[in-house]
Amino acid sequence: MLSSMMPDQFAESIYDIDREALRKKGIKGVITDLDNTLVAWDTTDATPELLKWLDDLHDEGFKVTIVSNNNRKRVRTFSEPTGVSFIYSAKKPMKRSFRRAAEEMGLKKEEVAVIGDQILTDVFGGNRGGYYTILVAPVSETDKWTTKVNRKIERLIMRKRKMNRTTGGERMK
Repeated sequence: MLSSMMPDQFAESIYDIDREALRKKGIKGVITDLDNTLVAWDTTDATPELLKWLDDLHDEGFKVTIVSNNNRKRVRTFSEPTGVSFIYSAKKPMKRSFRRAAEEMGLKKEEVAVIGDQILTDVFGGNRGGYYTILVAPVSETDKWTTKVNRKIERLIMRKRKMNRTTGGERMK
């Protein structure tokens, strides 16, 4: 059970992910979380740096979909100005929204990386669906109250596995 909570890769932020290495793994698309992965959970707009990152992904041929457990208004308000496809109220770690995102991008699960800041939603859900998973450090040190509970459980899992976000490398079994 704990192995399904381990990401394939760790990165300090989305900006530290080696896109060329992803391409060499056959990755053609990215499913990314929104809150505390791309921007702070209480931030409504993409930063110029994030817009450049999204443009670079697009220019390099990657397809991108934001998959968030947040509500329609939050995800739409953020996503529409960026031009990035999105799925809201995703119910992660359920596999359905991950599968839908991959299908909408026209990709097989082996061609998609899931990026997120939470083990219990992003990594666990991505692993359950058979996707390549990347855990990033949260953008903000604060969280919504619901996420704070998950963070406590994540710390226990990480302690149990004797890992930290700087371990890097392939998934630890």
